[in-house]
Amino acid sequence: MLRCDFLVIGSGVAGLTFAIKVARLLPHSNVVIVTKAGESESNTKYAQGGIAVVLDSYGDSFDRHIEDTLRAGDGLCDPDIVRMVVTEGPDRLNELIEWGTDFDEKSSGNFDLGREGGHTRRRILHHKDITGLEIERKLLSQAGTLPNITLSTHHFAIDLITQHHLGKEEGHTGAPVNCYGAYVLDSQTGKIETYVSKITLIATGGAGQVYQSTTNPLIATGDGIAMAYRAKARIEHMEFIQFHPTALYQHPQSSPSFLISEAVRGFGALLRTRSGELFMRNYDERGELASRDIVSRAIDSELKKSGDEYVYLDCRHLDLNAFRDHFPNIFNKCSELGIGLSGDMIPVVPAAHYLCGGIVTDRDGQTTIENLFSCGESARTGLHGGNRLASNSLLEAVVFAHRCYKKSCEMVEGITFPEGIPEWNEEGTTQPDELILITHNRKELQAMMSNYVGIIRSGERLDRAANRLKIMYEETEALYKRTKISPQLMELRNLISVAYLIVQQSLKRKHNVGVFFKV
Repeated sequence: MLRCDFLVIGSGVAGLTFAIKVARLLPHSNVVIVTKAGESESNTKYAQGGIAVVLDSYGDSFDRHIEDTLRAGDGLCDPDIVRMVVTEGPDRLNELIEWGTDFDEKSSGNFDLGREGGHTRRRILHHKDITGLEIERKLLSQAGTLPNITLSTHHFAIDLITQHHLGKEEGHTGAPVNCYGAYVLDSQTGKIETYVSKITLIATGGAGQVYQSTTNPLIATGDGIAMAYRAKARIEHMEFIQFHPTALYQHPQSSPSFLISEAVRGFGALLRTRSGELFMRNYDERGELASRDIVSRAIDSELKKSGDEYVYLDCRHLDLNAFRDHFPNIFNKCSELGIGLSGDMIPVVPAAHYLCGGIVTDRDGQTTIENLFSCGESARTGLHGGNRLASNSLLEAVVFAHRCYKKSCEMVEGITFPEGIPEWNEEGTTQPDELILITHNRKELQAMMSNYVGIIRSGERLDRAANRLKIMYEETEALYKRTKISPQLMELRNLISVAYLIVQQSLKRKHNVGVFFKV
């Protein structure tokens, strides 16, 4: 049994920012970060575009950013949360810069701000087209200098520990649920360890792998959300899945799909049908710079009309040298595939990109479970509403990581470890005979969600998805009860929980709003 003051599940920008701040303020505390893959493997690493922050000297204002965010959220944002995040953004940006993060500058020394869909001003700070990776590197470097941070890679959080594990009633009696840490699988030894913690933070990112085509890495299986759901935390807005309009079309399909950043359209790229026709002005006066939900539905509509598998992103009229300088990763990927941007267009399709819902938190990142916090993509904070404004995700992560840190540091001294927490019990389980059953069910789940619960949904397709999920759930739970835990099994179990939440909350949503569209 391992005891710590703070247990952080996830090593992206949200988890690392929280851990660094806690470790610095409370140098005698014990901060443990567990992450199921390598230390840098997170959704943060794949964030190309940048971080949206208002800088006064650049002709922008808080009110404009707030208005853009509220417009994208389509009436479902919490206005107080939006104002809080936008106005606290500059301070959090300055901290990232102090920790060594490099953002692109012009020759004049001013930041080279980008503009993306839904924004009325240039306010996106970026590092080439690998902004997330740049931030991740610098945060890992900072964390490595702090002796009271332990970072355990290849450690898979299985379930939160609550009073249920102590044999006590919870939730249904009206008494609050308390979190006491988590059971964690060491994937390299196969041992399940008991982490008892005063404060637990879920920062596990999103769940894009519930779909066949996604820009999310293979690790994005909604683990934190599924764990919180099983522990009876409140989960909302799971029906709001943001599809990125421009993922690179490849055959055969690869996962994750390579992202062609929104900033490319902000740079001037145009969308065309395979016959060469421009079409975005038929759907929105902002054209290619409309918000992601509108652009994704427009592409989906054009593909349904034409029967084509993709549309084109046209960069041929752009300054190729400037493009290569701004988007070297994208330029190199296209070159590898034989796409010469001076004469060829990029084939693109929408792909699942960002989860706007998740674990419900208050303005300090506290969930509905005592001593459990969440921030980043796993949380439903009230910022995004029905649709995330481009590049608000990294902003949300650092702002809420800061607020989680402030609140949890106020609380930690008053929390004591409970007695009698049991070790994980796997008595009676055996090694699975065939992992192919898990692999097959994962692929079947992803295909079902893509076919029935995609950009445009219907009641009939959602009902079919619900029926198939019931069978998958029963099969997987039976396997879970009789076999030893593996990362593959837990990811499947978590994906099924996430899919169930998406389907059920889609069925309950009666009106089209934000990224949600049902016919």
